[in-house]
Amino acid sequence: MKKVLLGMSGGVDSSVSAVLLKEQGYEVIGTTLELFAGSSCCNINTYLDAKNVCKEIGIPHFTFDFKNEFKKYVIDDFINCYSNCKTPNPCIECNKYMKFGIMYEKAKELGCDYIATGHYAKTEYSEKYGRTVLKKSKAGKKDQSYVLWNIPNDLLEHIIFPLGDFESKDEIRQIAKEKKLKVAHKPDSEDICFIPDGNYKKFLENNSSLKPIEGNIVNIKGEILGKHSGLYNYTIGQRRGLGISNPVPLFVIGFDKEKNEVIVGEENELYKSELLVTDINLLLFDKIDDWLEVDVKTRYSSMQAKAKIKQENEFIKVVFDNPQRAITPGQSAVFYIDDIVVGGGKII
Repeated sequence: MKKVLLGMSGGVDSSVSAVLLKEQGYEVIGTTLELFAGSSCCNINTYLDAKNVCKEIGIPHFTFDFKNEFKKYVIDDFINCYSNCKTPNPCIECNKYMKFGIMYEKAKELGCDYIATGHYAKTEYSEKYGRTVLKKSKAGKKDQSYVLWNIPNDLLEHIIFPLGDFESKDEIRQIAKEKKLKVAHKPDSEDICFIPDGNYKKFLENNSSLKPIEGNIVNIKGEILGKHSGLYNYTIGQRRGLGISNPVPLFVIGFDKEKNEVIVGEENELYKSELLVTDINLLLFDKIDDWLEVDVKTRYSSMQAKAKIKQENEFIKVVFDNPQRAITPGQSAVFYIDDIVVGGGKII
């Protein structure tokens, strides 16, 4: 019997994943990682919900304290990004280093063949490409393949996503009801887990040296249009909260960290035809030697856009068929061929 370590948050997705894996004949061990005290996924209710589900279905459950590692790989990166006028996606760092890094090491210690999570994504062997690939799930907008692009390539054959073939969350909740799981009606957590109140500005001020230092809001010509309350309070594409009276709407289009300036412009100035990414992780190929036609997502919630990409040393250049709005440094550009994840990188 194959053994699998399942990451459990105490929510309905990972709980149903445990049921499905057991029904499929795996020897399942549930685990909850302690990552940040007081977060939406690391509190006494989380641990109890996960532990109770495991007890209900008859599998063991363990908690492991990785708060120091979470601070090093996720919190510090989050702070560093905002300190350098970038907008991070901490879930991506957490997936790379915690769920598919440290948790996999723990799985090997426990003698497990696989690790699993309740993400909406799929892994399967592709005859065409001769390797295990990461694919979109069937869940449409709920698909989470975007936040999984930088998991280590050699782990794909050891990862199971039990929810990959479901089309909606309603199906998952229905299974939870049928199995009489107490978490069946537990609401989804949409916020960054370590900022459950959603106030990332307060979090930054309380946990870093970032403070609201006033500076100028300028246009592309350098003309002063207003004042800002700290660069970390703004992101590319932002319109609200600028406090500027102007005949046409203005949006944040960039920053000058050295001058402590927020740069604004009209909406047409938000569009770009090209971008560069670094911190590359390729899942489908070992290297991209020539121009490759792909679909690209530049944010979790954005639509895919057609583009061609080419690897240039430690960078990948992306050239879009049509200009894209609000390309944001710090976010990830993720590349797809059909429903297969080619890989991705951080926008610079």
